[in-house]
Amino acid sequence: MNLLSIGEILWDLIDGTAHLGGAPFNLAVQARRLGHNVAFVSAVGDDELGRAALAEAAARGIPTDFISTVKGTPTGTVTVALDSDGQPTFTIHRPAAYDCIPARPVDFAPHWICFGTLHQTAPAMRRLTQDLVDAYPRARRFYDVNLRPGCYTPALIAELLPQATVVKLNESEAMELDRMLGPQQWDSACITRGAAGCTIFLNGERTDCPGHPVKVADAVGAGDAFSAAFLHGLDQGWPPPEIGEFANRIAAEAASRHGA
Repeated sequence: MNLLSIGEILWDLIDGTAHLGGAPFNLAVQARRLGHNVAFVSAVGDDELGRAALAEAAARGIPTDFISTVKGTPTGTVTVALDSDGQPTFTIHRPAAYDCIPARPVDFAPHWICFGTLHQTAPAMRRLTQDLVDAYPRARRFYDVNLRPGCYTPALIAELLPQATVVKLNESEAMELDRMLGPQQWDSACITRGAAGCTIFLNGERTDCPGHPVKVADAVGAGDAFSAAFLHGLDQGWPPPEIGEFANRIAAEAASRHGA
């Protein structure tokens, strides 16, 4: 599978330690670990954190060809506060370099194009993502709703949802979409439910898949690991129960470790 992921690369600052992350980057890393070809489009600042991000991305098997270095805007950072159950609250520091990804050709033939909400709140980044989607009309599109306070609008969500082949979101995001846009009828989607597992909708049919108990270190990146495993199962043509079982196990493994 060829997977093109677009969006933020940043440093999660957790208990004073920096962990490389960003939902689209985490998805790319996990998909690469599962054996898929990955192109990742983003940007870092011309600073120490940016150089460290490029080095770590390369060490994790992510080609850095499409990660631009921009001057005048810092590499993205997020301060992460964990509650007693390891669930994160994010304080996102912007502007960040991923808000300023320069337009450039992407010589890659994706089967899937993956994008989220956060970085598309910058109008230029919304146009950049749309241009990439338009450049590869035969690619399927995976939209991780991934709502962060202050980093979305109902109009943007309403614009992105119809473009998606598959939508991924969690329970609280599903309720927020119902509140903003009215009740949603899912044809192809996955809703993660934390320790309770997930619900998969494919071709209009619903499948509930139980979770796996794990001692949570922190839940940062668990949803992104789920996304990569979910796409892996779709690419393999697995039935929904098998996809959900695998994705829940991969997410639990991520939650058992610190950082994404």
